[in-house]
Formats: sequence, structure tokens, C-alpha cells
Amino acid sequence: MKMPNLKYLLIAIVVALAGSHATTALADDEMPTVKKERNHIRSGNKLYKQKRYAEAEVEYRKALQESPASPIAQFNLATALLRQGSATASQDSKDNPANEAQGILAELAKNCPNHGIRGKAAYDLGNIAYTQQNWGEAIEHYKNALRCNPDDDQARDNLRLAQLKKQQQDQQNKNQNKDKQDQNKDKQDQNKDKQDQNKDKQNQQNQDQQNQQNQDQQNQDRQNGQPKQENGMSQQNAEQVLKAMQDQERATQQRINARKAEQRRGERARTNRKW
Repeated sequence: MKMPNLKYLLIAIVVALAGSHATTALADDEMPTVKKERNHIRSGNKLYKQKRYAEAEVEYRKALQESPASPIAQFNLATALLRQGSATASQDSKDNPANEAQGILAELAKNCPNHGIRGKAAYDLGNIAYTQQNWGEAIEHYKNALRCNPDDDQARDNLRLAQLKKQQQDQQNKNQNKDKQDQNKDKQDQNKDKQDQNKDKQNQQNQDQQNQQNQDQQNQDRQNGQPKQENGMSQQNAEQVLKAMQDQERATQQRINARKAEQRRGERARTNRKW
């Protein structure tokens, strides 16, 4: 058995909440209608209040057959479809009534001549986006709702919540990016240390090779009858070897000190970061 789609479960939850995230069918007397249309809307509203949303949907569709351009029938049909979202949701989102509902609300929010209904449609779209954590989209819908009805306190409260969520998300993304940059920097430092170590090893090998060559030359000189120099090598060669070793040791120590200082600065920066 297929499990309900989480996206539409959230949509159903938000339309079921009381208070700032509430949505409901419009009363039949909120807009002038023809008699048959009004009767179907009235019947649909009664069924809606009894939570018989599928039956209410049928009545709202009948009202639209009488008056296809009726904004109130369209809006009420969308609310009935949203209410059915959790009961009929499947892994295949195309089968979910909430898709049709969102399409109806989007059209009303854009083109409905009645500002009241347009604002309500924008508000419901904001709630849907909010439950999906699409904070930027929710913010725009709530702003549109307030443009239609500046006195809509629920839209204003939800707008503030969405803006707060958006700020928190942006800060979290910023922190994650900073952590990633720090990790990349640490990796680069480790690679640099490894390169320095390889370089020091190569220098040492070169120095050992040079020492061996000097020793071989001295052995050859002794075999050719030349006098033995102090400590097995000439004074000049000994000074050159000593100087080379001192230069190498000094360079290695400078690199180590520089790396430690850079790591301490990185640790202080991460420690002082504001979360």
C-alpha cells in the first residue's frame, strides 16, 4: 500500500489548523450569484462544515456548471480539494486533488476581479508554501494578500514568521558555507605541510648525496697520494657542508613556525564565530 505523500500531508495540516493558518469556504452570501449557483454553493457549504469534503466538491462543481466564472465557487472548490489532500495522497503527486486546488488558487490570486477573494487565494497559497518550507515564495504570497487586504492581520503575522524563517535559513546556509571553506582551507594546509615535508626530505637526500660525493672524492685523493685533510675533508668543504645544514634547518624551522601561527589564527577565528 502506498504511503501518503508528505508534501500533501503538510498541506492538509495547514488548511486544518485554526488561527493564523486557517482556510475555509466562503459563505454563499459573500458575493451575488444566480439562484441555481447559490443553491449549490449553499449545499456545498453545509457539506463542507460536516467535513464531507468530497460531496462538497461535487456541489461546488455543479455551481461552476451554472456559472463557470464564479470566483466564490472556484475558491470553495479549491478549499474542498485541499481538505481531501491527506486522504487521497499517493506517491504519484499527479493524482492528488491538491494539485488542482493550487492551480485554481493561483489563477484567482492573479486574475480574480474580486480583491477579497484574490487576497484569500494568495493567503492560502502562502500557507501551502510555508508548510513546504519555501519561505521566499510564502513571503511573496503573503505580501500579495496584504496588497489586496491591508487589514489582514493573519497574513501580516504569517509574513513575519516566514521572514524570520527565511533569515534563519540564510544564516544557516552562510554558516555551512563558512564551515566548508574552513574545511577546504585546512585540507590545503595539510597538503602544503605534506609538500614541505617532501621538500625537506628531498633536500636531505640531496645533502646526503653531496656528502657521499665529498667522501668519495677524499678517498680518491688519498689513493692518489694527496695528504689527508682534517676530519676526512678539507676545511672549505666542511664549512660548506655545515652552512648548508644550518640553512636547511633554519628554513625548516621558519616554515614550521609560520604554519603553527596560521593554524592558531584559524582556530581563533572559528572559536570567535557567532552562532
